[in-house]
Amino acid sequence: MTRKEFIRMCGLLGIAVPFSSALSSCGSDDSPTPGFTGKVLIIGAGAGGLAAGYLLAQQGIDFQILEASSVYGGRMRINTDFADFPIPLGAEWLETGTGIFQEIVNDSSVQVNVQTVPDNPDRKFVNYSWFNFFEDYIVPTVTGKISYNAIVSSIDYSGDQVVVNTGNAQLTADKVVVSVPLKILKDNDLQFTPALPENKSAAINGLTIWEGFKAFFEFSEKFYDEGHVVNISPETDGQKIYYDATLGQNSDKNILGLFSVGKPAAEFSTMSGDQLRNFILGELDTIYANQATPNYIKHITQDWNKEPFIKSGYLTDHADWRTVERLGESVAGKVYFAGGAYSNGEDWVSVHTAAQSAKRAVDELVR
Repeated sequence: MTRKEFIRMCGLLGIAVPFSSALSSCGSDDSPTPGFTGKVLIIGAGAGGLAAGYLLAQQGIDFQILEASSVYGGRMRINTDFADFPIPLGAEWLETGTGIFQEIVNDSSVQVNVQTVPDNPDRKFVNYSWFNFFEDYIVPTVTGKISYNAIVSSIDYSGDQVVVNTGNAQLTADKVVVSVPLKILKDNDLQFTPALPENKSAAINGLTIWEGFKAFFEFSEKFYDEGHVVNISPETDGQKIYYDATLGQNSDKNILGLFSVGKPAAEFSTMSGDQLRNFILGELDTIYANQATPNYIKHITQDWNKEPFIKSGYLTDHADWRTVERLGESVAGKVYFAGGAYSNGEDWVSVHTAAQSAKRAVDELVR
């Protein structure tokens, strides 16, 4: 069963995509003493890396997060200048139940207050975002442990300790958690010594990673409905959706969002400036009876394919779960993986899945 089929089945049954209940089994109130007491290096400060550091901190384990860019958050990035609510340039929807927030925090003494509204089959944040959630509840615990502009080029796990090389330093640790976008591994931007096992390399190289592009257009009038799905055939080529970005927000703005992955996103990557703006307005004019161009005010775009330390959207919804499962498997008891793509094959690419993979990696690491 592919991720697409799994999520569709959940929708037909009227249930949310499940989050592993095991996350709550080692909350800070009753965490068992870990068998591991060494140091961990975490590569990447996206959702998976931040969650892994947070969980290690709860167990008193020493760690350091190496982030290639100058900011944390990865594809949870938001824009706070465009509108009177956070614009999610990457991760936007909640694809599971709202109990996930308390489960990620993993501490019953901390009460999580996050408001969401239905946006079938998912939910949307109200004047909030995934980035804001991590900023409020996860990052304060790990912020002093993040090293920025630390571009990791290689990981040597052949000896007793793991040696991690950046452009400026050579670092050592007992174990490492790799939490970089899958495209970084596929493009061999991160070298491993010894090379990763053949079955894992085959999974990395054989899976399709969709390109990713988002845009937000503000208009003087609301001429559109809740959304318009552009038919992409075959559906394995990707997705393209126009949607009301102000749904559920405390805002009087008229903002239409564009979400695209796969070939539609790759097409947008070939354009820029006025050409890109006019192309999108032209498509909206066709859909909405020439009402887009005369009502246009401004727009912003986010092309994830052009981000040097991300380079893509995310793993296709149509991957085989057994192949995805191999992405999340640890190597040699020293190299672990956390992030949206590195799952157990039940689901992938969502922020909550990244947190789930971090929990699984940390559980295995500390044994």
